[in-house]
Amino acid sequence: MTTLKSKLHEDLNAAIKERDELRSSTLRLTLAAITKEEVAGKEKRELSDDEVLKVITKEAKKRREAADAFAQGGRPESAEREKAEGELLATYLPKQLSDEELENIVAQAVSEAKAGGAEGPRAMGAVMKIVNPKVAGLAEGGRVAAVVKKHLAG
Repeated sequence: MTTLKSKLHEDLNAAIKERDELRSSTLRLTLAAITKEEVAGKEKRELSDDEVLKVITKEAKKRREAADAFAQGGRPESAEREKAEGELLATYLPKQLSDEELENIVAQAVSEAKAGGAEGPRAMGAVMKIVNPKVAGLAEGGRVAAVVKKHLAG
């Protein structure tokens, strides 16, 4: 069974051979982030695919935020580059939930939380507890929170 990390290494080698600068530098940085995570604790360890996905998710989010910052700062070339890197990383992540799928999961969780007696502002935490495990890795936290707030306000 090929691990996600070894797939990244294979793709990096292919990108280098193809002289694909964007892919090779993005994968290099991502593998460096994975290695950093592996040596972060008391002892060096191999990350599981789930942990590697978390690192890729974090890296992709950094690229999106940087792209926004560059765009607002009037640096469109840099913004485009970050955006392209983020999109490349997204290809390694599970397909994100559509707005409709996310809405359905949240609506169900809101009913569940209310049935459990969660009301008002406290309901947010209760709903997030139900929603998070269902959407882990499939939708970004900020996006989930926004949908939950919208449902609770309604």
